[in-house]
Amino acid sequence: MKYGVPVHVRSSFSERSGTMVVGEESLESVAVTGIAYDKGEAKVQLVGVIDRPGVVAKIFGMLAEKNVSVDMIIQSPSRGGDSRTDVTFTVGKTDLPRVRDLIEQAAKEVSADVEYDPEIVKVSIVGLGMRSHAGVASKMFGLLAAEGINIQAISTSEIKISCIIASKYTQLVVRTLHEGFGLDRRG
Repeated sequence: MKYGVPVHVRSSFSERSGTMVVGEESLESVAVTGIAYDKGEAKVQLVGVIDRPGVVAKIFGMLAEKNVSVDMIIQSPSRGGDSRTDVTFTVGKTDLPRVRDLIEQAAKEVSADVEYDPEIVKVSIVGLGMRSHAGVASKMFGLLAAEGINIQAISTSEIKISCIIASKYTQLVVRTLHEGFGLDRRG
């Protein structure tokens, strides 16, 4: 609404109240509009994966063949520092027992060690306004740090930032982010 004038749209054929067309806050004017969490995932970390083309495709190809959905995927230089990489990803907690042998086999084929953590939660902040507001990630990480909560992995998109944290902090994190981004003050 360019001039902020409300418009009342009614039918001339009935006595119904009609529709009010009024201005509203732009979805992009607010950086964070929601917080979500998922306790149904488990973290898998392949440590020291040989860093060459096709290796990661092989790992995730094996999982795809077993119809396993993978959510977050993070690849980083290995702790060892040589020509290896670490690959962290999440799978559904219910899928982990049935694919554990497959993951072990994949790790063996790429000369990696495997670490599992089913006691995690993925916490995400979302909002269209994140595209045009600087400092949202910094604020999220600062809020978590102030509570002494360690972030195990981070994944981002244009409108979402997700962090993996220990599941014991779920309620604290959701409440902290909710208050920190002012969602408790919105109608």
